[in-house]
Amino acid sequence: MTSCSARTANQCFPWLQAIDEPLKMDSLSLAERDQQAKREQGVTETSPMRLRMEKFIKEQQREIVKALEKVDGTKFRVDEWQRKEGGGGITCCLQDGKVFEKAGVGVSVVYGTLPKPAIMKMSANHKNIIEEDGQIPESLEFFAAGLSLIVHPKNPMAPTVHLNYRYFETAKPDGTSGTWWFGGGSDLTPNYLFDEDAVQFHRDLKEVCDKHNKDYFPKFKKWCDEYFYNKHRGESRGIGGIFFDDLDETVSDKENIFAFIQDSLKSFIPTYTSIVNRRKDMPFTPEEKDWQQVRRGRYVEFNLVHDRGTSFGLNTPGARVESILMSMPLTASWKYMHEPEPGSREARLVEVLQNPKEWV
Repeated sequence: MTSCSARTANQCFPWLQAIDEPLKMDSLSLAERDQQAKREQGVTETSPMRLRMEKFIKEQQREIVKALEKVDGTKFRVDEWQRKEGGGGITCCLQDGKVFEKAGVGVSVVYGTLPKPAIMKMSANHKNIIEEDGQIPESLEFFAAGLSLIVHPKNPMAPTVHLNYRYFETAKPDGTSGTWWFGGGSDLTPNYLFDEDAVQFHRDLKEVCDKHNKDYFPKFKKWCDEYFYNKHRGESRGIGGIFFDDLDETVSDKENIFAFIQDSLKSFIPTYTSIVNRRKDMPFTPEEKDWQQVRRGRYVEFNLVHDRGTSFGLNTPGARVESILMSMPLTASWKYMHEPEPGSREARLVEVLQNPKEWV
């Protein structure tokens, strides 16, 4: 899951397995420099991108939590945590509410040090992490920040949704930015397919993408369909959305990509709340609730079998398991040799999951 503290960091930034004590630069680590800058100057448009991204995702976390609380009528539990190496996070969780069975919104801010093996691995996708003379540094300080969200509604007519937006950068010895990139996306997982919802979800994402680059949506939609795929079932986890990673200077400049990240994240609440408000009070049968449980089981299968972040998190010594498994619904089921009735709404969903559609 991508919803909360340790899970946010582990899923979005697999290089975190390399974390060590932070380097000292002129007696201050990058984390200490940033804390000093925030105390003395605050965070402005001229601040380093890492501080601007941290400020932005914390603001959006508050807005998202407020909006979901308004839909549900239940307050989130809020847990704050700190890392001794620098950074920390805020985990917000709503469980067994009136509308949402489980909802998690997590922010993670991580400072650490990459050793040479991790730098070598990263250089495959980011050539400029290598020094101008072609030498690979022995170590590099880094910063990583992300916001992750998962929502599992109670009503089987209302879709599950997942979202994650993140930023990563390494630091030069003077504390300025080195290699950097953004990643993220959002995807929808219905139990019952309403074309109106699927079209709206993809249309709103496409509008944001097109505002910044007409090539984004078709590329990121395909990437989403390919990543969130249950290979052992031969079907997608959901009906897609967008997914992307490694957006750096080879794609656009930092300010333009940050503007895209901001617009994408801000578009979530208007889109999802309108969908869930249409579906949350719809009538449903016990059989339809049972189908939701079967589909929840498939969601769990993807997260535990195929999702790289979950796998890494659970195999990391000292990992916060409760946060890693925040993505899991409260209830799910597995029925032996279960097949939907031909021609049923359930069968239509499976057909779309096996053959992803272009909704817009």
